[in-house]
Amino acid sequence: MRRREFIGLFAGMAFAWPLAARAQQADRPRRIGVLVSLSKDNPETQARLAAFAQGLQELGWTDGRNIRVDYRWSAGDIELTRKYAAELVALEPDIILAGNTSTVRPLQQATRTVPIVFAGVVDPVAAGFVDSLARPGRNTTGFTQFEYSMSSKWPELLKEIAPRVTRATVLRTRDMSSAEAGEFAAIQAVAPSLGVAVTPFGVGDTDEIERGIADFARTPNAGLIVTTGPSPTVHGQLLIMLAARHHLPTIYPYRFYVSDGGLISYGPDRVDPFRRAASYVDRILKGEKPGDLPVQAPTKYELAINLKTAKVLGLTVPPTLLARADEVIE
Repeated sequence: MRRREFIGLFAGMAFAWPLAARAQQADRPRRIGVLVSLSKDNPETQARLAAFAQGLQELGWTDGRNIRVDYRWSAGDIELTRKYAAELVALEPDIILAGNTSTVRPLQQATRTVPIVFAGVVDPVAAGFVDSLARPGRNTTGFTQFEYSMSSKWPELLKEIAPRVTRATVLRTRDMSSAEAGEFAAIQAVAPSLGVAVTPFGVGDTDEIERGIADFARTPNAGLIVTTGPSPTVHGQLLIMLAARHHLPTIYPYRFYVSDGGLISYGPDRVDPFRRAASYVDRILKGEKPGDLPVQAPTKYELAINLKTAKVLGLTVPPTLLARADEVIE
C-alpha cells in the first residue's frame, strides 16, 4: 500500500472512530437508580414501582432496552439506607428516584451532581433538599407528599368515627424525621379542641411495638394515630393486627392500610406520585436540569373506611362520614 493511500485510510478511520464512539454512547441504555425505604416484598412497594415503570414505558423507556434500573430496598433501616445510597451513586447512574424523605438526605450526602427525583417528601424546603418549590436550584426536585396541616385531619376523623376516644397514641419513627415532627405538631394543635390527649410513641422492633400498644390499650377510651414515617409503614401489618387484637380505633395515613384491614385512613394517593415522577425522569434524561423543574404538590387525597373493621370494633359509622369516603370496604 502506498504511503499516501495509507495516510488517507488512517485519517478516514480516525474520523470514523469518534463518530462510532458517540453513536455507541448515545445508544447505550441510560442508568436509573431507585431507592425506597420499604421492603422489596411489600405490596405497596410493588404498586409504586409498577406505576413508575408504567410511566416510563408510556414515555418510551423500557428496562432492559434503553434503560437499566438498579433497585435498592432498605425496609426502614436507616443504616441500610445510607449504605444503599452510596452503592447507587457508585454505579454512576444518570438519575436516581428517591422514594421518600428518609431516602433523599442520604442520597444528597452521597452526591451533589447526580440528579435526584423524589416521590414523596412533605416539606423539601424546610428539610433543606431544595431552595424553593418553584426553583429547586440544586440536583434535586420531585413531588411533595402533603402539607403538615393535613395531619390535623387525623384526630378529627378518629373522633368522628369513634366519639368515645379521649386519648390517642401517635405512632411514629423513633428517630423521627422533620416531617414526622411537623405531623405531630399539627396533631397536637387540634387535639385539645376535640377533647383528645395525644402522646407520641417511637416505633422500634416488634417486641417493643407489641408491649407499647398492649400497655396503652389498658387505659379506657384509647385510640391510635399512625403517621407517615418509614417505621410505621414497614410494620403496617403488625399495627393493624394489634389494633384489632386490643380493640383500638385507629386512623392511618394511606388507603392501603384500610385495604389490609385497618379502620380508616386519610391521606394522599401514594402510587400516583411515582407515575408522575417518570415524567421528570424523562425530562431530565432528555437534558433538562432538576433545579429548573418545580416541585409539584399531590393532586389527590383519599378517605377510606373499612366497615367490617368498624363492626368488629362496635362502631357505627356516621352517614355523613360515609358520604365523604372515596372508598368503602364492606
